[in-house]
Amino acid sequence: MSFEIVEATLPEIQAALDSGEITSRQLVLMYLERIADHDKNGLTINSVLEINPDALFIAESLDVERQLQGPRGPLHGIPVLLKDNINTGDKMHTSAGSLALADSFAQEDAFIVTRLREAGAIIMGKANMTEFANFMTNGMPSGFSSRGGQVLNPYNISTPTGGSSAGSAVAVACNFCTVSVGTETSGSILNPGNLGSIIGIKPTVGMISRSGILPLSNTQDTAGPMARTVRDAVLLLNALLGQDNSDAAMGTNTGRLHEDYTVFLDPEGLKGARIGIPRDYYFEELTDEQLALFNASVDRMRELGATIIDPAEITTAREISYSSVVLNEFKSSLNAYLAKLGPGAPMRTLKDIIDFNHAHPVETLKFGQATLLDAEYTTSGTLTEPQYLRDRATDLRLCKELGIDATMREHQLDALLFPADFGARITSRAGYPSIVVPSGYTSAGAPFGVTFSARAYEEPVLIRLAYAYEQNYKVRKAPSLQSFI
Repeated sequence: MSFEIVEATLPEIQAALDSGEITSRQLVLMYLERIADHDKNGLTINSVLEINPDALFIAESLDVERQLQGPRGPLHGIPVLLKDNINTGDKMHTSAGSLALADSFAQEDAFIVTRLREAGAIIMGKANMTEFANFMTNGMPSGFSSRGGQVLNPYNISTPTGGSSAGSAVAVACNFCTVSVGTETSGSILNPGNLGSIIGIKPTVGMISRSGILPLSNTQDTAGPMARTVRDAVLLLNALLGQDNSDAAMGTNTGRLHEDYTVFLDPEGLKGARIGIPRDYYFEELTDEQLALFNASVDRMRELGATIIDPAEITTAREISYSSVVLNEFKSSLNAYLAKLGPGAPMRTLKDIIDFNHAHPVETLKFGQATLLDAEYTTSGTLTEPQYLRDRATDLRLCKELGIDATMREHQLDALLFPADFGARITSRAGYPSIVVPSGYTSAGAPFGVTFSARAYEEPVLIRLAYAYEQNYKVRKAPSLQSFI
């Protein structure tokens, strides 16, 4: 077969499907062969946790539908991987990487999975992830789970994958799927997106339904697209949209969403844009090489007509410290999720998971479960703790009103620009959107990106900026996997 799936985009694949050059069944088989060759052999990248046993049947049925009725849209017959905390009401498990939930089946699809199926996507499998979205213990390596093992970074195995959507990012980077869906609470899309040299969109909390996703924080969680190009990420974003009345956060999006975000893909989108750079605090961990890559990306944006305000400091940045919000919300959110799995579910509470891990320490406690224990024994699960209530208000004040909002208003900014994913903590606590875009590689081959961030429901601005940067400076390159087999 002459069609090359490596770095193939959604429009390119759809053109090949429409012309008959390939079928969706053949497309799935090509991805499965790459997974067999590169993910499960040689280096053992380990990004794919589970394959949908019905994937080929679904692909064949969509091929028939294409022939008889035409395609439903840009995702018709396209293989998608889901992070392993997203429910699928099929023959696959949803475990968040935990052996305690290795036998757990969801009773129905998550809302966004229903939307994907309606769009004609093939749910090809589940991607490995940092166990419980990196809320298992202190010092858990990014991309490690007791059920799935360690995900490796294909660009440099000594470089972390980032997390917790490690498998979702790495699988896209390695062309094991066309696009994938990750989730983020505080950097879990942006961090592995940056380290995987891919596009990651972390939407405004409330833009995309969270129903049917194993939770971490009720106030910060969101799902989001991961892809190799901005256009592909936006096409996936379109498919994930839909009003879910069971998710209270979605009430905030009334009148603020667009039916089609591809209209904001403007190759000249940086022209006249005002972009602010918060230098203080956010640059302290950069190496000289990373700083040079970042500054080069800023120079490119100037060349494309952007006005750079540098610095545009977030004056509250150094006041933002540890918050008990996620710790307190985890217990109540997880217990509510587990209760909905039905009477036959193996685990009913966080305490059940802790007890299972204690009973199987060799398999499950390689790095311990200190964070799970903290959540179970130091929080009530009722969100009545005075510290939680104070921290929630403080987060909003420092990150949102006095933080991002104040800085963008003072300098009349369209967006903020952060190195890598370093702005994730402040944007996540505000519930604000971000897009990470590849901007280069270190001498060791490790990817480095930049992140555009803005205020609630300003995704159109971020898409314009990210697309213009990507299209004019196409720096992404696929990892070389040939030496690994």
